[in-house]
Amino acid sequence: MRKAKRLRLAAPASVSSFFSSAQSQLQEKVDVLLIGGGIMSATMGTYLQELAPNWSIMMVERLDAVAKESSNGWNNAGTGHAALMELNYTPKMPDGSINIDKAVSVNEAFQISRQFWAHQVEKKVLGRPDSFIHTVDHLSFVWGDENVEYLKARHELLQQNTLFQNMEFTEDKALLQKWAPLLMEGRDPNQKVAATRSEMGTDVDFGEINRQLVNSLQRHDNFSLRLQSEVRKLQQNADKSWTVTIADLANGKREYRINAKFVFIGAGGAALPLLQASGIPEASQYGGFPVGGQFLICDNPEVVKHHKAKAYGRAEVGAPPMSVPHLDTRYIEGKDVLLFGPFATFSTKFLKNGSFLDLIRSTNHNNLLPMTRVGLDNFGLVKYLMSQVMQNDNDRFNALKKYYPNARKSDWKLWTAGQRVQVIKKVKKGGQLQFGTEVVAAQDGTIAALLGASPGASTAAPIILNVLERVFPDKVSGEWRDKLRHIIPFYGKQLNGDLAATERELLYTSEVLQLQKPETHQAKNLEQQDLQHLAS
Repeated sequence: MRKAKRLRLAAPASVSSFFSSAQSQLQEKVDVLLIGGGIMSATMGTYLQELAPNWSIMMVERLDAVAKESSNGWNNAGTGHAALMELNYTPKMPDGSINIDKAVSVNEAFQISRQFWAHQVEKKVLGRPDSFIHTVDHLSFVWGDENVEYLKARHELLQQNTLFQNMEFTEDKALLQKWAPLLMEGRDPNQKVAATRSEMGTDVDFGEINRQLVNSLQRHDNFSLRLQSEVRKLQQNADKSWTVTIADLANGKREYRINAKFVFIGAGGAALPLLQASGIPEASQYGGFPVGGQFLICDNPEVVKHHKAKAYGRAEVGAPPMSVPHLDTRYIEGKDVLLFGPFATFSTKFLKNGSFLDLIRSTNHNNLLPMTRVGLDNFGLVKYLMSQVMQNDNDRFNALKKYYPNARKSDWKLWTAGQRVQVIKKVKKGGQLQFGTEVVAAQDGTIAALLGASPGASTAAPIILNVLERVFPDKVSGEWRDKLRHIIPFYGKQLNGDLAATERELLYTSEVLQLQKPETHQAKNLEQQDLQHLAS
């Protein structure tokens, strides 16, 4: 009898394809996946809701609510960064000159944010302007001959630009007493001081903007929000879409998958490890160094009512740009407070609610050498951070008294703010510390991420515009162009150098956002004519 042939099950390929097919059918499909529930993802979603209303959008956030990390009002200084007072944007160069290029570009960027927010108010996406933005004088305040000379020269340079026309400079102590009494009371009368003031400054509750934008997105059927959802894996498919594995932290970390045509990583400090997990070549250029911050906060109404300004000084030698000391008026969640800081802290976490293993996990063979080189090349910064970490309560209080001489320790409490990840970029000579916000996008335009820190939230609108231009160039220059001009009336136009356009933009946004209106060139001419008429 012939033996029966043993049958080999040659079916693994077909079984595998069957399960692969079944698995793909179980995947939810979306056009856009937003990773992170902060101001950047909220701004991206809001843009796309208007530009591409038929696209499906999903936002996933690791925590139990949006705006709980760096975008939260208590985790940042709330500065509407327009370079009106931030002296780190106008550095003094080795040859003694002052470079104002960064100040001009930051101010231009902030005007785009103002236009974006004004449009959202008009559309009723954002609610009452006073729920998230207020007019607050922006002051640069310095002491000592060298600093006063620097501030005066800076003011003269900025006055040549239309974006800074309404800035005042004074060394008059009586006038300074009116501008900011807390800065002057109890100060040595022989100390030489000076300040610039802009009445066009703002305080912004980015957390409130964040929440309102997401609430508006949730009113649309094509948008879904998944809280307590942590991204575990990103894998690109043959058709260029992305399969993203997500753990449901509220249900035993059960994993599910999302298939997305475009992925945006706006997850603050977590953006770097997520970008690395994507495996795109562009991610290998970057490393990150976490820097935390603490502030002293005062909510005593009798103190708070005497300071209605954001007053920035000069950073100490070796300090990173975001460590410029400042005494600020804040309006957060309906509460008026004063804030002073920041004081740098160190943690290996990339997020306030992150893991102590974040720094180690993000370090690999691609970025270890650049990160080491940056540490060696920036020893002054390392020394500064070490001195900050070693500070005690008395040290912090003495720093406050340099700006507010009559401060009482009992009025102030220490608050730990959000974590920031300073970007380290791989360059030919090793590594370079990058300040500001860096847009990183894959060459095929299917995934993009934001790395870095200040000016951050203040310039979310122009930053997201930059992302859109990078990943959807044909749409931005084509079918979206008119819509973008509707959202940003001065889109594509440089305001600086065009006085009429600058004044129109400031008047428009001030009117809609209920902010201080600028004194326009036309108004100045009329006032001058009135004075001449009276004189005659």
